[in-house]
Amino acid sequence: MGGVSATGAAERDPGLQPERTRLAWRRTTLSGTVVAVLAARTALHGGPSAPRIVVCALCCVLWLGFLLVAHRRIRTLAASGRPVPLTPRYAAAAALCTVALAACGSALLF
Repeated sequence: MGGVSATGAAERDPGLQPERTRLAWRRTTLSGTVVAVLAARTALHGGPSAPRIVVCALCCVLWLGFLLVAHRRIRTLAASGRPVPLTPRYAAAAALCTVALAACGSALLF
């Protein structure tokens, strides 16, 4: 009563979870895009300086790295009927790009 039966797991639609995951990757990519654009805007506001340009370029490179990881993951989820787990290498690359992008974005504020 109220619990999940053994047959309830078999009735679950396997297409919903990969779709939610694809949407989450797209949202995260959009957030990274906003950070990269704001970093470029901040770097050019009030006259560009060499350190700001370097940090902005680093933000753009990190954004492109995250975009590559996200695009591969979205493509993998769309291609297969049953999604394969994210490899530790790609998970680490995505986490590293996200944290480094946030650090570069905040460095431009100071």
